[in-house]
Amino acid sequence: MSEQVLELGIPAGSLQEATAQLFAKAGYKVSYASRSYYPAIDDPEIHGTLIRAQEMPRYVQAGSLDAGLTGYDWILENDAKVVELAELVFSKVSRRPVRWVLAVPNDSPIKSPRDLQGKRIATELVGVTTRWLAQHGVTAQVEFSWGATEVKPPKFADAIVDVTETGSSLRANNLRIVAELLQSTTRFIANEKACADPWKKRKMDDLVLMLKGAIAAEGKVGLMMNVQKKDLPAVLKILPALQTPTISSLSDPEWVDVNTIIDENTVRHIVPQLKQAGARGIVEYPLSKIID
Repeated sequence: MSEQVLELGIPAGSLQEATAQLFAKAGYKVSYASRSYYPAIDDPEIHGTLIRAQEMPRYVQAGSLDAGLTGYDWILENDAKVVELAELVFSKVSRRPVRWVLAVPNDSPIKSPRDLQGKRIATELVGVTTRWLAQHGVTAQVEFSWGATEVKPPKFADAIVDVTETGSSLRANNLRIVAELLQSTTRFIANEKACADPWKKRKMDDLVLMLKGAIAAEGKVGLMMNVQKKDLPAVLKILPALQTPTISSLSDPEWVDVNTIIDENTVRHIVPQLKQAGARGIVEYPLSKIID
């Protein structure tokens, strides 16, 4: 295999489609073929492999993959020695970190970690949970759960440690949260040897730059308008700019062009104010990436 190829792990499962969408916004087309674990990427220098996020840190550490996307939770669970090149805050539901929480049935007498002494806990995050319990001076039976963890209590476990974004699944299964173990976001991780390879490191840095730019642009739009110089102070006072707005001269010396970036959900409130303040020719346009 040519050394001019980056072996990239793409998370299979719940993050698979969200990852493809993020890559598309960053300018990379990722196509999944039925029954294939090797998605096509429209960059011949990147070879993709679908791997579960839970296993990704282990394979990146071993060098089977140069880099991959996985959760901070799975880096901790595997105690993996990898290089974190970026935090990419995206998930299957929202753009917020996911939470690993200790939950019990609503009618359970368990109120705090101390009440777990000698109890049985079901979770996918066995290592992290065991270490967390030890920090609280608690010894419990921590069992690996192969999925559908919410249905384990009370028949199969006294408590669970499970991941949640909104908490809706826990509530639907009559569970309440007792404590939060950790918050996790997606990380772009790399193998130490790959990071020492100048070509691979540059390729990874370029990819990370575009992915972060795509995330930064989400929920943002560009706004440009023409403003008379006499009205400029009033217009600038209204704009909640991501950075200082760009002001450019026009052919008419009494007018300037103002260009800025704002949150998309504020446009409907701001545009009427801008027009009232004297802005004209107001144009809103979409953004695909913001590169700092």
